[in-house]
Amino acid sequence: MIPRYNRPNIEKIWSLENKFKIWTEIECLISEKQALLGIIPKKAAKDIRKKAKFKVKEIEKIEKDTRHDVVAYINNVSKYIGDSSKYFHFGVTSSDIIDTSFSIQLKQTSEIIRKNLLDCIKILKIKSKKYKNTIMIGRSHGIHAEPITFGLKLSSFYFEFKRNLNRLDQAINEISVCAISGPVGTFNSVDPRIQDYVAKKLKLNSEDISSQIIPRDRHAYFFSVLGILASSIERFSVEIRNLQKTEVLEVEENFSKYQKGSSAMPHKRNPVLSENLTGMSRYIRSAVIPSLENIVVWHERDISHSSVERIMAPDITIATDFALTRLKGIIKNLKVYPNNMKKNLNMLGGLHNTHNIMLKLIEKGLERGIAYKIVQESAMKTWNNNKEFSEVLIKNKELNKFFTIKDIKMIINDSKNLKNINWIFKNKIK
Repeated sequence: MIPRYNRPNIEKIWSLENKFKIWTEIECLISEKQALLGIIPKKAAKDIRKKAKFKVKEIEKIEKDTRHDVVAYINNVSKYIGDSSKYFHFGVTSSDIIDTSFSIQLKQTSEIIRKNLLDCIKILKIKSKKYKNTIMIGRSHGIHAEPITFGLKLSSFYFEFKRNLNRLDQAINEISVCAISGPVGTFNSVDPRIQDYVAKKLKLNSEDISSQIIPRDRHAYFFSVLGILASSIERFSVEIRNLQKTEVLEVEENFSKYQKGSSAMPHKRNPVLSENLTGMSRYIRSAVIPSLENIVVWHERDISHSSVERIMAPDITIATDFALTRLKGIIKNLKVYPNNMKKNLNMLGGLHNTHNIMLKLIEKGLERGIAYKIVQESAMKTWNNNKEFSEVLIKNKELNKFFTIKDIKMIINDSKNLKNINWIFKNKIK
């Protein structure tokens, strides 16, 4: 991932230093259990634990000849272990180390992502309650519909991100697995108890059947969940972008003192953070198809998935971490303009009351189709002539058969239009 979108705490998880550190811990635990089972001498396990170390540059130099990163790593570490090195990596195969390490790295990044997601959820809950009664126009197809509140709008994102948290927890559990089963997964050269021992020590689940690699449906689920999370991030971002349009301007991203919106037009205050998240979300979702395709390998193992994962896993988890961090800042510092919300609500002269008028006509005994037609005729006159809806309704002869002027004004000014907002927040947002 390019430095622009990197955060150090998650970037270092994917460093070679951290990867080889995890490999070394796995190898030491394997030796430790093998010694307890009497498979290798106890002295060898102690030597491995005490002396096992590596140097990244030396491994990279060896790999130029071996063209195999695990063999290069084994050769480098063995040099430091000495005589007991013959018991290092004893009975296991490369995938045992690579895949278990990959599980740990994914888990480590997931814990950071989870914390950022949880922070977003907490801020959304606070903001939802703050703007619970801030009335604004609701829109469908981009067109004015009926009133809602900004708090209710935010609460839909609050619950969506809570669902993302549940999915992420399931995905973390799905990829938190250890497989130490030897060549082609038969445990022929490694005692099955070693896998359970290493899994427990590393706080992972023990894989059921691993062939020679951890089945990639687990990883596909994980990256698919990140893809869904990315779409939720984008949905919020697109909402901000739409509400920040000049002619709408109901909310706005924070614009810092020295920030510039355009190189040519000094007046510009663009929703660049939200636009950036739209792009980042597209990138994160791009991992879904390759991760699904990685499920398919030849027989017990091939490495068709390997190159994809080496690129995809660091970049996508880093991008997700960045996106959530940026989203958190947008939500926290969002500027809200209730006066503009009120102005836009009244832009069409009260047309957002058409449904209420129609329902009242139906209550008077009219068929729905007839009631709809009566209200729509007045609505279209209001729309086309830039008039107040109440004034047009008052002049509607058909409507006057059922309502007085006072009735019409009362329906339009009915403060109970959003009477269940408090119920929603009391019963849903706890």
